[in-house]
Amino acid sequence: MNDSILIVDDNEEILEFLSEVLTDSYTLHLATDGEKAQAILAKEMVHLIISDIMMPGIDGFELCNQLKSNVDFCHIPIILLTSKNTYSAHIEGLEAGADAYVQKPFSPELLQHQIANLLRNRKKVKEHFSGSPFEDIRVMAHSKTDEAFLKKLDEYIRKNMKDPNLDVEKLSDHMIMSRPTFYRKIKSLSSLSPKGLIDLTRLKKATSLIAEDQYSLFEISKAVGYSSQSLLTRKFQKYFKVTPMEYFNSLPREARQ
Repeated sequence: MNDSILIVDDNEEILEFLSEVLTDSYTLHLATDGEKAQAILAKEMVHLIISDIMMPGIDGFELCNQLKSNVDFCHIPIILLTSKNTYSAHIEGLEAGADAYVQKPFSPELLQHQIANLLRNRKKVKEHFSGSPFEDIRVMAHSKTDEAFLKKLDEYIRKNMKDPNLDVEKLSDHMIMSRPTFYRKIKSLSSLSPKGLIDLTRLKKATSLIAEDQYSLFEISKAVGYSSQSLLTRKFQKYFKVTPMEYFNSLPREARQ
């Protein structure tokens, strides 16, 4: 599935131009002002936002500032477009939390490279987290707000991982978010479903218990919330591409506590 981009601009010609440039590579959502943009964000999965600065009502600076201070959306990278060729305007955009700043008129190739680089970097972070048994969840944070959100979520999952019924409902309730908004945020941050994030957190705990070499796989399975050793093994192979025993045998002796 293509990454989705929200384009916000009150100029219909710019919306049409950007649509032509980007439609082959991305799923696009279009909005002519900040209010319409927020309505789209409340319903759709968006991986990146491109916004003009000069708009009636909520301008690009204010939209960027609002989204970056809202835990529901602060993880979404934002590219600001502007005709202002001033140092102060550039600084204002960065202070509002923009991830990139592109001056009009711009080449389509430059914008495409900016988009691709932002999305590629996010993807690398997600893959690193998913494939590294000991990597902290906060490596995926792109702001202090995200870092606090992920820390709170991780602590709750780890505290309750023995509960076999731990699910998206319990997580979203704890984070005081609607289920759809919570699902979209976790999916966008990690490329995992909430269930997948629970699994990965359980498995990361299992790796540390395996390294301690003090417990049987059956005991570890129960400790992290799996009903059987075979289920732990299947999940472990799915995420880390090796069995628990292969993982243990790959550890240097000094890493075995």
